[in-house]
Amino acid sequence: MPDSWSSLKSMVMKCVIIFLLLLHAFSLALENGLMRTPPMGWLAWERFRCNVDCKADPHNCISETLFMEMADRLAMDGWRELGYEYVNIDDCWMATKRNMMGHLIPDPERFPRGIKALADYVHSRGLKLGIYGDLGTHTCAGYPGTTLNCIEQDALTFAQWGVDMLKLDGCYSSSDEQAQGYPRMSKALNATGHPIAYSCSWPAYRGGLPPAVNYTLLANICNLWRNFDDIQDSWESVLSIVEWFSKNQDILQPAAGPGHWNDPDMLIIGNFGLSLEESKSQMALWTIMAAPLFMSTDLRVISASAKEILQNKLMITINQDPLGIQGRRILQEKSQIEVFLRPLSHSASALVFFSRRTDMPYLYTTSLAQLNFTENVVYEAQDVYTSEIISDLKIATNFTVVINPSGVVMWYLYPTMNLEQPSNFIKQQVKAKKFSPFNL
Repeated sequence: MPDSWSSLKSMVMKCVIIFLLLLHAFSLALENGLMRTPPMGWLAWERFRCNVDCKADPHNCISETLFMEMADRLAMDGWRELGYEYVNIDDCWMATKRNMMGHLIPDPERFPRGIKALADYVHSRGLKLGIYGDLGTHTCAGYPGTTLNCIEQDALTFAQWGVDMLKLDGCYSSSDEQAQGYPRMSKALNATGHPIAYSCSWPAYRGGLPPAVNYTLLANICNLWRNFDDIQDSWESVLSIVEWFSKNQDILQPAAGPGHWNDPDMLIIGNFGLSLEESKSQMALWTIMAAPLFMSTDLRVISASAKEILQNKLMITINQDPLGIQGRRILQEKSQIEVFLRPLSHSASALVFFSRRTDMPYLYTTSLAQLNFTENVVYEAQDVYTSEIISDLKIATNFTVVINPSGVVMWYLYPTMNLEQPSNFIKQQVKAKKFSPFNL
């Protein structure tokens, strides 16, 4: 009897310990059900930075007017219907000090009606409002930060304002403060009862890689996170980000998925630093990486060509694929051609043929077999930018794509026939309506 009682007590204690560990894990988990596909929207920082001089530059300064006008453009120019739903404030929206109660407040001259009124306006447009904070004594631009003792208060403030997303930066904080603060803010946002998507800059401040960065933990507390350097308005900056993500894809790819995404930073298409080909490349490569699509450009004056790239319906369908698998670089050729592959729903794939050449268009010949396709299947491909259809592709079929310097050819590739069981395969695909890329 004593031995049985001792065994029972031991088993109960083990169950209690397991329960407490699970309870702790659940208390860390974000569990907000948001961002099951990569989020899309508009973000102020890269294009408008910390321009707070509304007297000299009222059209472009960080103010409620700027964000209301961008919300208008998203709602009226076809962006919202394509999935671009967030209007995100970045740094420099705050007053230089908290108020007497210790609350964050917006600059009273640039945001005279307050953030709650701005959120209401954005919501009236069928959109969502994102805001910026910093886990530290100050934001990166020197405005009031969120120290550890302010986390719960600031989370509640954002919820009361009706904010839908928080980007929490990491300037002016230590590694210990970040290790405490980022999970704690996740828990605080959950506790408000108001769904707020959570973007963490934590890994970018710890070098982006293990052991300093725990991606298992991040996936439990954040909807997305910045891993690497801030993007700048230049092709060199885009290339540096692509290269870092590609070199570290074995670590980064498993961390991404529905509800938790690697964020290579904003789309700079429509600004000043990229050519047309480079703009097409950034959009394609961000889509292959299952990246959030946050434009940072002036939607009031965006060019027709930039708008066409950013509003490409098939591109967005691929980016928003429900499997949420991040793509990979699968080939680097001596010819400076690189090939990227992303698996998609319905046995489809996205392929990007990317040229790092700067001299002239390059004729790249390959086959699906050379790209590690092995199934005995006939495929069809649709060129994402030209809409050209390439039919009757077997894995041994050689094909040639012409890739412009710094440009891409992007395919949506989908099976049309299994050569081993063609009859049954066709019947199944027709029944499921899976032949067309637009039936995803």
